[in-house]
Amino acid sequence: MRKAKLMEMIRNYKPIMKSVSQVRILMIGPVGAGKSSFFNSINSIFMGRVTRKAMSGSAGTSLTTQFRTYPVKDGRQGKPLPFVLCDTMGLEEQSGAGLDIEDISSIIQGHVPDCYKFNPMVPFQLPVPVMSRLESLQQEIHCVVYVIDATKISLISDKIEEKFASIHRNLNSLGIPQMVLMTKVDEACPLVEKDLQNIYLSSYIKSKVQEVSSRLDVPVSCVLPVKNSQELELSCDILLLTALQQMLNFADDYLDDVDPMTV
Repeated sequence: MRKAKLMEMIRNYKPIMKSVSQVRILMIGPVGAGKSSFFNSINSIFMGRVTRKAMSGSAGTSLTTQFRTYPVKDGRQGKPLPFVLCDTMGLEEQSGAGLDIEDISSIIQGHVPDCYKFNPMVPFQLPVPVMSRLESLQQEIHCVVYVIDATKISLISDKIEEKFASIHRNLNSLGIPQMVLMTKVDEACPLVEKDLQNIYLSSYIKSKVQEVSSRLDVPVSCVLPVKNSQELELSCDILLLTALQQMLNFADDYLDDVDPMTV
């Protein structure tokens, strides 16, 4: 069974660099796009029941006001899985609101502690002393995932697009692999709402994937359409696990490029 096979691959995954026990995946996106819901969905799959550890909703401003790191356990009494999903404030149009682009750099470099409360008016201040390269490599972000609501792609404002472009340039310069999680595909297309497996047949979803690819300057192959689950649902879980597997692969690509002489 495809779902069981994906879960087993993720359970057995080990980062390519032995000094890193868990890869860290950062979710970035506008308010309400589904970053926290993605964590809840993945957590639910491995817990075998619906969970709501991360606050999620559709408020006009970000429900996430802190930097949160979410490890996932393999079942209630299970061991932690080999990845951590990192959640941030949503991107907002106005300057001085939502996630600050300077804060993203601090998060990427592993300097921001769990539960740090963001202040959109004042970027994170780097603590002294700075960690060693080996310590920081375990705290760094190894893959970045942009989370975009499929129903709102055409509504992404110029200001949000500019913020994405700035983040994209910065991450490219750091060699951080990036991909896009296109959420709420069932709400975007009636054919997919009827049956999630129609996702590969929907010309509308295909056009939205291409639009995201063009607007965020990310290859089409790196745009993955998903539906965050309100309940455990086989076809939904398979899409989510496939996306997570791709994130782990991208994290390995990053770690594979780290110069062993710098560690």
